[in-house]
Amino acid sequence: MQIQLPERDVEILRRLAEQQARAAALPVQREKAELWRRLNQKDPVRPMVWINEICWNEMNVDDELTLRCEHPWARAQEQGLRELLYQWNHLPGDMIVNEYMTCRLVVRSTGMGLSEDVEIAQTDPANGVVSRHFHRQIVEPADIEKIQMPVVTYDRDATEENYDLMCAVYADILPVRQAGIKGRWFAPWDELIRWWGVEDAMRDLVDRPEMVNAAVSRLVDAYMCELDQWEALNLLECNHDNTRVGSGGYSYTNELPAPGYNPAAVKARDLWGNATAQIFSDVSPKMHWEFALRHEMRWLERWGLTYYGCCEPLDRKIEILRRVPNLRKISVSPWNNVERLLDKVGGDYVLSGKPNPAVLARDAWQPEAAYQEIVEFLERARGVSVELIMKDISTVRYDPRRLWEWEKLAMRAAEQFASK
Repeated sequence: MQIQLPERDVEILRRLAEQQARAAALPVQREKAELWRRLNQKDPVRPMVWINEICWNEMNVDDELTLRCEHPWARAQEQGLRELLYQWNHLPGDMIVNEYMTCRLVVRSTGMGLSEDVEIAQTDPANGVVSRHFHRQIVEPADIEKIQMPVVTYDRDATEENYDLMCAVYADILPVRQAGIKGRWFAPWDELIRWWGVEDAMRDLVDRPEMVNAAVSRLVDAYMCELDQWEALNLLECNHDNTRVGSGGYSYTNELPAPGYNPAAVKARDLWGNATAQIFSDVSPKMHWEFALRHEMRWLERWGLTYYGCCEPLDRKIEILRRVPNLRKISVSPWNNVERLLDKVGGDYVLSGKPNPAVLARDAWQPEAAYQEIVEFLERARGVSVELIMKDISTVRYDPRRLWEWEKLAMRAAEQFASK
């Protein structure tokens, strides 16, 4: 059924798109893209700064994020536009605004057979960050068979309907581009603990290692099955642009796509990939390899360049990460021993530094302390390719200007550490 938008909804969306077009036309967009490219190719001009995973429920100032459209389709478009423009106006860092509108291909999957059975506890009903208690679904080896191989389908009609509607709204302001799948968040252990339970899964690393390895292997099989179908259906889209890779920043590079690239048959080797095993923070390097990375390698080896990690500290695990042949970026969460990590890494990888978002959640905002934390990290990492990614922002205590000011402090520090 074709969507009919109220005239007022169209007017609102067009006004917002006009603001995006003005921002996208600025020369700084191309300048920033080149800075990201140089960073990702280990020839940095300066550290790069980006903010993500924002507590949008606390950000609304002067109704900038208040939705005014009526139709659900228009409201979803409006929300994306308002959040983009809000970030550009208040906390851009080194973000890049596209000079086109993106229409995602409508791709469906039957999934991997299990979904979480969970109890949720919330402290703020408006905040999506919640506590979870998972009910175990993988108990015995036979339960591993519950993990199914997904079936992927491309809904061409739904994609074209969405594309036509977007063109009708935006095309004379910004071109509309259909875009395929630009990689995915690959974290098999994030899934397993939802089905297994955190404590039970950790105990079984010791008590039932064969069962754990069988489960991880089958889940990776399911991910690979999905990836094979994406390639066969030509659903992949190159992501060496302002696409986020892993838990880090943008992925501009001249090293992708791979030699022999065919736009009519895009392969994983033409894209960045990623992996992480966050629950393995306190697991030894030997066990991290045995139960996570050696399985993740099957996935990582398919992609052109890769990113590893998220919140887990990796300072004791650089030796096993060196086994990943196409690894380019490593996450440096606040839980790392930075000196040890730098000693192990040298200049071999780009470091995706994650300032601690707790600095934004204190009773009193302390900008001097926030700035000092940034400078101390950059001082330690001087001479290394570094990005600063502020993420996992659960709260700013309903004071959005804390994040606005943090962005300015981070950009000041990044300029301070620019190469001479």
